[in-house]
Amino acid sequence: MPDTPDTTQMPYQLPFPSDALPEIVISKAIPEDERIWVPQAENVWFRPLCLNRSQGYWVNLLRVRRSGVLSRHRHPQAVHGFVLRGRWHYLEHDWTAEEGSYVYEAPGETHTLVVPEDVKEMITLFQVNGVMCYVDPWGKVTGYEDVFTKIDMCGKHYADVGLGMEFVDSFIR
Repeated sequence: MPDTPDTTQMPYQLPFPSDALPEIVISKAIPEDERIWVPQAENVWFRPLCLNRSQGYWVNLLRVRRSGVLSRHRHPQAVHGFVLRGRWHYLEHDWTAEEGSYVYEAPGETHTLVVPEDVKEMITLFQVNGVMCYVDPWGKVTGYEDVFTKIDMCGKHYADVGLGMEFVDSFIR
């Protein structure tokens, strides 16, 4: 019986599907260039990592440099979060998300995000599926975000800071 060559270190040998989109690789997800952070509110920014317009979700880093209530919102689809710096909690729950914490938010969840007073900076990776509806305490919708509003915010910001509107294209799939 002939020896079979060891192929464990051999890359995949067939072509990728012709319509497959390229991968996204961001070596410094927490950027050194402050222009990459897109302002969302006073002392609140997000850094896009993936803006998936074909499936209606986005992945970003949320950076907050102020304490207090950030927003009250509802998710009709699941959200995943991973805390990289600082900590935060929801008024509606008795847990705190701290550095290294993973949070799964079930569809239908409505909550009020709070950053404690002693936290100088909070950065959390979020994957938000579908839409995020901002609501008042009784559930009346006061605004929303989706992947398309995120793309628009990024394009305008990157044009304003000299990176160009097309900079956002590197995050869009």
